[in-house]
Amino acid sequence: MTTRRQFFGLAGAAAAGAAVSAGAVVALDKDQPKPTVARVIDPYGDHQPGISSPAPKHAELVAFTLRKDADKAALGRLMRLWSSDIVALGSGRPAPGDTAPELAIANVALTTTVGFGPRVFTLTGNKPGGLDDLPVMKHDRLDPAWSGGDLLVMVGPDDAVSVVHAVRRLVADAKSFATPLWRQTGFWNGTGSDGQPVTGRNLFGQVDGTGNPAVGTPEFESTVWSSDGPDWFRGGTTLVVRRIRMNLDTWDELTRSEQERAVGRKLSNGAPLTGAAEHDELDLEAQDSDGRPVIAENAHARLSHPTENDGRRIFRKGLNYVHDSGAARESGLIFLSHQADVAGQFLPLLMRLDAADALNEWTTTIGSAVFALPPGFQAGGWLGEKLLG
Repeated sequence: MTTRRQFFGLAGAAAAGAAVSAGAVVALDKDQPKPTVARVIDPYGDHQPGISSPAPKHAELVAFTLRKDADKAALGRLMRLWSSDIVALGSGRPAPGDTAPELAIANVALTTTVGFGPRVFTLTGNKPGGLDDLPVMKHDRLDPAWSGGDLLVMVGPDDAVSVVHAVRRLVADAKSFATPLWRQTGFWNGTGSDGQPVTGRNLFGQVDGTGNPAVGTPEFESTVWSSDGPDWFRGGTTLVVRRIRMNLDTWDELTRSEQERAVGRKLSNGAPLTGAAEHDELDLEAQDSDGRPVIAENAHARLSHPTENDGRRIFRKGLNYVHDSGAARESGLIFLSHQADVAGQFLPLLMRLDAADALNEWTTTIGSAVFALPPGFQAGGWLGEKLLG
């Protein structure tokens, strides 16, 4: 039975379509030589929009544990509620039942991405192939506080207050169905000093994500979106979340050339050590005057390159994080990897990096989780409808 709360939520979701822009709205300020960009990202479409969007300036990921009495019908009710929230909050309107409606603001590029963990498929069947928990790697030191999960929401706008507000609403609406298991917050700067988009840097100072397939290209489509498997999952993708602790103190003890040799790229602009610009191709055959590979055999850029991995690719994003406990501070990277097939694309790459990556000396993975991200939805529909309807 549809409750009054659910009815108004779905009605709001359908009505919001007319108010949501599909792209960027440019507002010209006569006092400024450069335009300012205000964005409302369309929540509707064949895919969840947060997947192909740039890494957000601010983000929070929340994993949930389903209640013991949760079943397929309950999951369907939750997805209807979350879908209405996603549409309302993304357009800057209060979600139905919002207790702090003034915090819902538009033009902050807010996206909310939802994923299903392995337990969902014990209730529903139709699990995508290769969606099992990753095996523990040699260099992993996994903490249950950052691992696993039955459901995931990731909220990512350009405004930190909007993150807190949106997550607050989503957690409140999930209360009857699931409880938070872990929360991870992060940040990213994908804008250069000239206001133009850039790849962004992790806390090692490394330009991080250079080799990604370009959004909208055939290479991106084949890397990210599922085209086979269960019918409900076609147009969806998988997500691996890895929380990687970085030892910044020992990293800072290295010379700049030692840091660059471990990465295989220049820290100044992300160019490969064999090139001049960020997107120059790696020359993996180049040697220095002593006959050594210019890009070392254990350099991260070499080991992760598609030519070293039988052509396998992923679409990666990163979020820097800091976690304070009293006077102590932990710093690191929330590594997000999208691919059509975890077992076929991501796992072989992970195993290769775990075996030999030079960066293993300064990084430790302390959290790991995998999720299936369903396709998007259209006005009047809802996330996961083909699986749960």
